[in-house]
Amino acid sequence: MSIASLAQMLADAGSGGYAVCYCESWNLESLQAVVEAAEESWSPVIAGFNGGFLRHHSRSKPEDLSYYAGLRLALERSPVPIAFLLNESDSLHQIEQGIGLGFNAVMPDNEGLGSSEYFDLVRAVVNFARKRSIWVEAQLGVLPHGTATSNGHVEITDPEMARVFVEDTGIDALAVSVGNVHVLTAGQATIDLDAFRRIRDRVAVPLVVHGGTSVAREGLQALVGAGVAKLNFGTILKQAYLDAIRRQIERYQRPMNPHAFLGMGGETDIMVAGRNAVKRKVKELLQISGSAGRAS
Repeated sequence: MSIASLAQMLADAGSGGYAVCYCESWNLESLQAVVEAAEESWSPVIAGFNGGFLRHHSRSKPEDLSYYAGLRLALERSPVPIAFLLNESDSLHQIEQGIGLGFNAVMPDNEGLGSSEYFDLVRAVVNFARKRSIWVEAQLGVLPHGTATSNGHVEITDPEMARVFVEDTGIDALAVSVGNVHVLTAGQATIDLDAFRRIRDRVAVPLVVHGGTSVAREGLQALVGAGVAKLNFGTILKQAYLDAIRRQIERYQRPMNPHAFLGMGGETDIMVAGRNAVKRKVKELLQISGSAGRAS
């Protein structure tokens, strides 16, 4: 199967009353986990990487995006619909590069950018992407950051501003702030469903909720019932991965054979432990979103 159209995936989700999950990867094992979970659940899914992380200031230099884009081949060979997203990048150059390398969906990030600067970035991305039939998501409103000392700044998405933003930019989907929190590592956020519905009633494109980790199962199901089209998950997957790696690596002591713990793929392999932990979590999220069994 060729890489899936995200526009079609979200249209199918809207008519079917479910949401599609974006389960963010960061290496080969995590991407394998997402693909295997989708295949075993017979579910559409969105795979991809965080562009902002790949060029984060804490790195000695930005990652070579071609290493990550090269994994598209595995998605193309999958029997279930999978779209390939370059998520949350504030770099027009990186977004253009990602499109050239094979990502069929992109999301320019608004974190740290002023309103006019972000509008300009989104318009530039849409202008570049539209000529190449690439799907574009953008965000209006500011999500608090769960690791911030004061829980960060929050700006709930205004419904009328959302309508204008969508019409002015021509984006394909809108990410909203309705109480969801980015990178919440403990506790749960309170979702304002009324705010979500007000935005939904004013905006003609599918709505997206980032920070899915911050929302309890009941809240996620309520959002699906209210018509959310796309749910983003990242933090909870890395937590599952790290927990599994930590448990497994404690079993290794020199002079034990290191290959059994790294690279041979058996029951003691720490990479397998991490992959399986992520796969279990992704399967759970696909069930919650209602997309399991919906592949066509």
